[in-house]
Amino acid sequence: MRDIAYIALGSNLGDRAGYLAFALARLAALPGSRLLDASSVEETAPMGNIPNGGGPYLNQMVALETTLAPHALLEALHAIEHDAKRERTIRWGPRTLDLDIVMFDAQTVSDPELTVPHPGLGQREFWDRELAELKAKGR
Repeated sequence: MRDIAYIALGSNLGDRAGYLAFALARLAALPGSRLLDASSVEETAPMGNIPNGGGPYLNQMVALETTLAPHALLEALHAIEHDAKRERTIRWGPRTLDLDIVMFDAQTVSDPELTVPHPGLGQREFWDRELAELKAKGR
């Protein structure tokens, strides 16, 4: 099934803009997928009350047309994060790259490994802004 996935990108360690660019290139190269558009990049404070050594995040959202099933897309996103040297140690801790499936145009998922729309959608105002920007562009 061909659908449009909205994927949030975030980075607050190292070359933040470089990690976002890396993610864009890798997303565009996913099999059965085509990068349709990207929102503006914005800087936001880290979430949670965890001491965060990485500083503020750079965030961006993309619209990705894909034939990948939701779990296959999640696996591909985890591989991209791994290749960007992401370490999963502290929830909401600093990270080189964070990729989240925010929503699909036509699919929902609810199981122990994946929930789409993302349960944090209503808690991240910047995601609302980025989604609105992509929707205004016709994505």
